[in-house]
Amino acid sequence: MNAFNPSAQEATAPLLWTVRYGVVSAIASTHPAVRSLQMYGEWGEAEIDLLSTVIQDGQTVLQFGGEFGAQTLWLARVVGAKGCVHVAEPARIGFQQLCASVALNGLTNVYTVNQWLGQRGGSAGLGTLPGAQHFQGDAAEQVKLGTVDELGLDSLHLLKINAPGTAVQLLDGAVETIRRCRPILYFRLEPEQAVSEVKLVKELGYRCWSHAPHMYNPENALGQAENIFPGRVHQNLIAVPVESGTVFEQLMEV
Repeated sequence: MNAFNPSAQEATAPLLWTVRYGVVSAIASTHPAVRSLQMYGEWGEAEIDLLSTVIQDGQTVLQFGGEFGAQTLWLARVVGAKGCVHVAEPARIGFQQLCASVALNGLTNVYTVNQWLGQRGGSAGLGTLPGAQHFQGDAAEQVKLGTVDELGLDSLHLLKINAPGTAVQLLDGAVETIRRCRPILYFRLEPEQAVSEVKLVKELGYRCWSHAPHMYNPENALGQAENIFPGRVHQNLIAVPVESGTVFEQLMEV
């Protein structure tokens, strides 16, 4: 019987990747966030640049779609010990990887939940849910269902939705939390649903701006000049309560 040789395995691939805001365990996936973490040591830095103008120490953030903790590391840092970051990730492998990143970086202000946000009660096959193709999981995988309102958050300053096509259902299940907390909303639009998504957000009493960040950052953490996402952008929406008076002059209002 051949003995297990960990040193030989370690020689073939690193166990950890050093990224801009900490470390993550090496991830086997073709997900764009993973490819970006491995190649550039970061993911969605242009999103972070915009959100850094509105998020402060001590605030509360909720992410739907953990993306392997790629931006959770930054969020945990910017809200600090007095703030907290809640991350809901429905897919089993994605959730496990998210938790690994949280543990590796000692993020005691991050709270993770393994569920889908957008429908009440029970469970469903991942592949039957809108926008499920953006999650790394088996279509037949059963995921727990729930809503933002059912989380019972005491406060919420930013609601960030990372999976296109999930905003309408998620916001429908977050009406009470939005009414009470009036968080900033930031999410990736689904082109075929963009009109209904923007309409819903405006009906909640928000002003909306378009944000189209490039997936490649020339000033990336690892200094890589090769662009593996040529011409690719995310079509995002940032929305703030009308009563806040906040205006993003550098963006186009929609």
